Order: sequence, then structure tokens, then C-alpha cells
Amino acid sequence: MHPMLNIAVRAARVSGDIIQRSSEKVAKLTVNKKSKNDFVTEVDLMAEQEIIKIIKTAYPEHSILAEESGETSGNQYMWVIDPLDGTTNFLHGYPQYAVSIALKNKGKIEIGVIYDPLRDELFTAERGGGAMLNNRRLRVSKQVDLSTALLGTGFPFKYPEHLDSYLKMFRDLTLKTAGIRRAGSAALDLAYVAVGRLDGFWEIGLKEWDLAAGALLIQEAGGVATDFSFNENYAQSGNIITGNTKMHQAIYQTIQQYVTDSLK
Repeated sequence: MHPMLNIAVRAARVSGDIIQRSSEKVAKLTVNKKSKNDFVTEVDLMAEQEIIKIIKTAYPEHSILAEESGETSGNQYMWVIDPLDGTTNFLHGYPQYAVSIALKNKGKIEIGVIYDPLRDELFTAERGGGAMLNNRRLRVSKQVDLSTALLGTGFPFKYPEHLDSYLKMFRDLTLKTAGIRRAGSAALDLAYVAVGRLDGFWEIGLKEWDLAAGALLIQEAGGVATDFSFNENYAQSGNIITGNTKMHQAIYQTIQQYVTDSLK
């Protein structure tokens, strides 16, 4: 395993332990509202601080982009961190949340780690080295027919201006597929595409820390990840479509008529 991947795994597991210990005392946690339907707890902050501490101890010259503390400049290596993806789920005891850590080198994602502390599932990927769940190699699903596909999605709750377009996408895909799941953690949704539990996924308005690790997992598991213009600018736009090549194409063809200029 690459030394930097080792550090990412260690940081994810330590922060996952913090999250799980705190899950037993959610009612006592300090919770602040960042914006509508967007919360941060002391657990998010503690987990993020621990991740950064582990990374900076090993690589003090590296840059950091973290959800809660923002960007810290350094060299061409940048760690992209979401210490608790699915905070609202965590606060309600809904068992769908994870730690997400990615490493970019000169703008390209090289390492991705998503850790589900509830199930002790560790998803890892290295560019060119494949993707793994614990010790098992991952491949995206071979499903090519939308009519029997199970998709994942997320609601654009931070961007109500896109809700009409999204609901049209949702309606058409609901009618064409076997089902759609909205579990509330984009990081885990993307990991589930990589392992084949979901056949595809799309969402509007994600942040880079939500999708960086998951996108690499999918690509290294043989899948495709693009924005709504069929380019790889999903980190900038926050809009993403994923799946195997044919499933990705089918989702894209279904929703593209509802993609406004502001979503491209």
C-alpha cells in the first residue's frame, strides 16, 4: 500500500472511532447551523482536527482542503477532507454516514478513502492501482438496462433554484428504473456504485470533499464519473453522473433535456 494511502487509512479509522464514540451521546452534542439544512457538530470538528493532525505530522508541507476549516496552502499535494459526510443522518441516529479523504497531486486525484465506521467498511483506491473494499477488489455493476437498475441520488437542498430541474430528472428516472435511493451520504452512495450495490448515481450541487474520493473509487472500479456536460469538471460544478459506461450514458441521455445552462 502506498505510504500516503496508509496515512489516509489511519486518519479515516481514527476519525471514525471518534464519530462512533460520540454516536452514543448525540443529544449532548453542540450543534451549529451553517445554512439551511446544513449542520456542523463538535464531532465534525474533532474528527477533522484529528485527520489534519495525522496528515500534517506525516506531511507538514502538504496543502489541506477541509469542509469545516477550509483551505490551508502548501505544496502541490492537497488533501480533500470530509470528516463526517451525512451529519444530519448522524444527528438523527440514521445509520448512513462516513469519513471521506482524498489526495490530489497537481490537481489530479491520486488516492481516495471512504470509511463507514458503523459497518467497519473501508473503501480505498489508488490511481492506476484499483479499488478495494477491505481486502476485496471492487468492480462496478454490469447492469446496462435502466429498467432493472437501482440508482442513488441526493436532493439539491442547498440549491432550491435547481429543484424544478432535479424533480424532472427524478420523475423520468423513477419511471424508467427499478428504484431510486436517497440515503443522505454522497460519499457512501459513490462507494456503493464502486462496489456494485448501486448501478448508478447522480446529484446536483455537491462539494469537492463530498465526491473526490468516491469518484476515484468508481473510476478505479471500472466506472465513469462526469459532470452534466460529459466532462470531468464535477469537482468544480458539483454536478455528477456515475455508473458503468452504458449506465452512465443511459442516465445522461435521460436527464440531459433538463440540464439548464447553469448546471453545465
